[in-house]
Amino acid sequence: MQLQSTQGIGLHSGVKILVYGRPGIGKTRLISTAPNPVIFSAEGGLLSLSQYNLPFRDIKNLNDLYDCWRWVTTSAEARQFETICLDSLSEIAEVLLAASKANVKDARQAYLEVLDRMMVLVRQFRDLPNKHVYFTAKQETNDHGFNTPSMPGRKLGPELPYHFDLVFQLDVESHATPPYRFLRTQPDHSNIAKDRSGRLQPIERPDLSYIIKTVLGT
Repeated sequence: MQLQSTQGIGLHSGVKILVYGRPGIGKTRLISTAPNPVIFSAEGGLLSLSQYNLPFRDIKNLNDLYDCWRWVTTSAEARQFETICLDSLSEIAEVLLAASKANVKDARQAYLEVLDRMMVLVRQFRDLPNKHVYFTAKQETNDHGFNTPSMPGRKLGPELPYHFDLVFQLDVESHATPPYRFLRTQPDHSNIAKDRSGRLQPIERPDLSYIIKTVLGT
């Protein structure tokens, strides 16, 4: 049996980050802080990035997303990009749900189909080697009063954070002068978050390049 060492895990696989937050909080704009990003957008809301020259592809259906994954994994052109950005998982799931509902009679079957497909897609992008991946999601409050990533159905949202080592909430400190945005990296009494790297402070500045360097210890 060949044993491996945990030292340096993540240095070559890339950092995978899920960030959720309220509408207009700046999840899409945060892409501008990522190292050399390319964007796959299902939201059609890239106006906040109009001052930047960032490449993107619109995602209108499942085939578009699979095309993007194949491009990232097989294209020589994709090698130039360091960060793959999916904006947002919530919108992608809603697109899949609408398509699934059109093809089945039982809505419960549609939700189960979306759950299965989304988990496969999340793992495929999360496990991309030598790439950082930034996922965004909408925010909702669950039955227990916790803010958490929002996804269609009752199972997909609670399941999603388990698939990431880094889950952050993007929020704003409105009582400060001036107000400022921040990333919450640790859970508290009302928000889901986690940092399995153990390298981040509970509150960090919203800068993906800084976060990635800190997590990797570089």
